[in-house]
Amino acid sequence: MASVTTRPDPRPAVTMPVGRDKHAHYSYRDFFRFNWDQGTIVDWNNTQNLLLSEDFIVGLQAGLEREVGDASAAVMYTIGREWGTRDAQHFSEWYEREYGIGVRQSNLLFLLETWWWPFTAQGWGKWEVETESKQKGFLFINLFDSMVARTLGDVGKPVCHLYAGLFAGFFTAMTSRELACIEIQCYAMGETYCKFLLGSQERIDAANFWISEGASAREIEQRLHQL
Repeated sequence: MASVTTRPDPRPAVTMPVGRDKHAHYSYRDFFRFNWDQGTIVDWNNTQNLLLSEDFIVGLQAGLEREVGDASAAVMYTIGREWGTRDAQHFSEWYEREYGIGVRQSNLLFLLETWWWPFTAQGWGKWEVETESKQKGFLFINLFDSMVARTLGDVGKPVCHLYAGLFAGFFTAMTSRELACIEIQCYAMGETYCKFLLGSQERIDAANFWISEGASAREIEQRLHQL
C-alpha cells in the first residue's frame, strides 16, 4: 500500500541548466518529485508513479490464477505487451525531447539503457541485453532482481510473463517487426537471474517446445545458434 507523509518537499524544482539541452538525472533524488500534499509521485518524464507493496503483486498473481487458471500467464503477457507498445511511443517522444535526436538515429545500446533506466529507478530490476545474436534475428535479455520473481519466491516455474510481454511490445513497436518474447530462465525457479529470448514467433515456439522437454537456458541458446 502506498504511504504518504504530509510534509513539504525540500528539494528544488528541476530546472534546465543554462546553455544545456540535455540532462543527467540518474539519481533517485533527481528522478522523482513527490507532492506530499496531493499524494502524487511524478518522475522526470512527467509520468505519474504509484507505490505498491509486494502483497499487491502476490494478490494480483493469485487472483488471476484463481479466475483464469493457467491462462493467467497469457493475460499477464498481453497486459505487458500492450504496456510495452504504448511505452515505446511515450519513450520516443521524451527521448527526442530530452536528447534532441530521434530514436532511429541513436546508438542502440545507449537507446536501450536510456529506456530501461526509469524501470530500474522504479524497482523493476536491472537488465543486460545480449546483442551478439541480433544479426540472426534474436536477442537475449538478462534481468536481475525481477520485481515479480523476487516477490513470489521459488515457486518452480517462470513467473515474469509481464516482463516478457513488455519486451515484446516495446521492441515490436521500435523495430516495426512482429516480435515475441519468452522467459527461458527464472529467479523463481532457483536461478540467480531471469533470462528472456526475444525473436520471431517461430523461434519462441521452438524455445517453448524445448522448455517443455526440460531444456535449460544454455541448451536453448546452443540450439538457436545451430539453426
